[in-house]
Order: sequence, then structure tokens, then C-alpha cells
Amino acid sequence: MQPDLNKFPRTEFGSSRTSRAFSKSWYKKHPWIEYSEWKKAAYCFYCFLFKQPGRAEHFGYEVFTKEGFTDWKHASKAFKDHIGGPGSKHNSCVKHYDDYSNQRQSVASNLARASKESEEMYKIRLTCSVSCSRYLIAQGLAFRGHDESSTSLNKGNFREMIDLEKTKNEQVRDAFDRGARNCTMTSGDIQKELAMCCAHEVTKRIMAELGDKQFSVLIDESRDISVKEQMAVMLRFLNDKGKVVERFIALYHVKDTTSEALKNALYGILDHYKLSISRIRGQGYDGASNMRGEFNGLQKKIIDENPFSLYVNCYAHRLQLVVVSVASSCSSIHDFFEYISLIVTTTTTSCKRRDALAEAQHQDILDRLESGEICIGRGLH
Repeated sequence: MQPDLNKFPRTEFGSSRTSRAFSKSWYKKHPWIEYSEWKKAAYCFYCFLFKQPGRAEHFGYEVFTKEGFTDWKHASKAFKDHIGGPGSKHNSCVKHYDDYSNQRQSVASNLARASKESEEMYKIRLTCSVSCSRYLIAQGLAFRGHDESSTSLNKGNFREMIDLEKTKNEQVRDAFDRGARNCTMTSGDIQKELAMCCAHEVTKRIMAELGDKQFSVLIDESRDISVKEQMAVMLRFLNDKGKVVERFIALYHVKDTTSEALKNALYGILDHYKLSISRIRGQGYDGASNMRGEFNGLQKKIIDENPFSLYVNCYAHRLQLVVVSVASSCSSIHDFFEYISLIVTTTTTSCKRRDALAEAQHQDILDRLESGEICIGRGLH
């Protein structure tokens, strides 16, 4: 410490009782000097910290490291003697201090450099993983493989796409190969998290597009490949450009398809996205009794709480009912669909019959081309 006192304590010397005091100007001339207000003595900063065991020397250790220097009358000479020559104990301590300081700076710089490099490699791995995830989600492809080990011939779509990017980009290869094993960004849990993050960002954009506008709900349910009843929910609304858009927001597994269970599931989804029931202006479902029931259907339960949510039977389902009804009432149309069904069933159950049909169709097309019955051209057939 180098206290900047206005007045330092004075010490008397000899029979003449001459008094002298520490001078703060010595701080600038000898930066290694430190002053103790408690002991009223001066010390050497370097020697105090890096005192080396061995034979003591005059003005080396005992005075400037333990007892404290107070002979202000001979201070200039004592300071000079303490510094000594190039090989003195004082200069040795100064060298130890410099080495220690440089070592700490070197370690800090190395850590900073390593942290920055690690951060850049992590960013490359994350960017590549997100890019592959977005492609697989957009194409509706599965992520996982049956065997994702390094020796597997097919690691699944996600891992195979990562390996493909590694062969095309040296930076990507280095980032994955040199990265920590606990941060490869390719594990099954990471793949699920990436898919969830993408879904979250998409729904976030949809909610931002919807804003505070009114909307209609479109709902349909069906069984998936795992024989689970899934309820799909879409929102239909006008965007800022005045265009009607439909946005898919949820696929919810329902154990029960009663109108009450479907209503609770729908309300749970809307509550998750902080959408009020009062903003619903329309409902679009199929014609099943649990959906369109006049007294206990889903549309009735919602209208009871929001009379502005008008119900419209889904046009696609109505068209299907019309086609089925027409086909049943007209014998020629019924026979047409019946023959088509028989042909498909007969040919698809046998490879030989399917190949024979394809060959006959190919020959028929060639004959028609030669006769001019059909023409070659894009979009003509």
C-alpha cells in the first residue's frame, strides 16, 4: 500500500534530536516502496511477496520484509543498497513477480481464446443441426434411425444429413469431430428439442400474424398409424392484407371423442395460446353427431358460451357425402367406381398382373401416338 498522507510521523535521530519523516516523493522514484501506517515503516513490495529462503543480506529481507525500514536519515542510500546489482535478491524477486504476472495474463488469454473458439464451433454445430431439422420437418420425414451408432450403415435421416454436411464443409466436420462428446448436438433428446423449438417458433409467428383479430376454428379428428385418436385444430382468419388464411396450430391426442371431451381439449389449446373463446366467429366440423349435434354437439356447447361462433358444416365433408350419394343413386357411376375398385384390387395383389397391365398400357399409348389420337406436349395429358 502507498497511503497518500498529508503528514507522515516524524522520527528523532542522534543526540541532536533531529527528526525526519517518510517522504511520499519516494513512491515515484522507487515504485516498489510501500508504507505501513500501523508500523510507521517502509517495506519492499516485491521482496515481501517473493522472499526467497537463504542467507539474508544487508537491507535485503529482514529490514524491508519483516522489521520495516525507518532510518529516514539514510533512506536514499539504503534504497540504493537494497536494489543492488543485476543479480541481487531484490531484482530476483522483481523477476519472479514479472514471471508470475505474465503467467496469469498468458493463462487468461489462452482461456479467452479457447472460449471464443469453442463458442464458434458450438455455433457451427447448432446452425447445421437446426438447418437439418428444418428440412426434415418441412418434408415430413422421420428424424431417428433404428441404429444411430457410428458403425451403423443407416443412422437415420438426421444423422445421415449431418454426415453429408460434414463431407461437404470442412468447418462443419471440424466442429463436430473436435467438439466435446457431451455437446455434439445430435443426440435423440437434442433432436426432439430442436423439433420442439421449430414448432414453437412457427406457432409464435402464427400468433403474431393473428394478433387481436377474430377467428374461426376448424377441427377434425381421425386415428393415426399408432391407432390413437388425434384432434387437429386450425385457425381461419383475415391477415393484415385482407386475405383469408388457415393456420394449423395443434394436434392433440384425445382419449374420448364425446362433445364434452373435445370441447375441453379445444379450450385447453386456446388457453395455451392465450386465445379467448369470445373471439371465435365461426366453427367448421364434419357432420358427425358429436360435432354438429343440435342439442349436445360440440358446436352447440360453444354457441351456448359464445353466440357469435356460427357453425358451418365442412364443405369438404359435404362434397364427400354428395359424391357418395350420387354414386349410390346412379347405376352407371356406381358401376364405374366398382370396376375401378376391382381393377386396383386385382392388379395390386400380384406383381405379374401389375407388370402385365403396365406393359399393356405402355403399348396402348404407343399405338395412340402413332395414330395421332394423342399428342406429345407438356401439360396435355
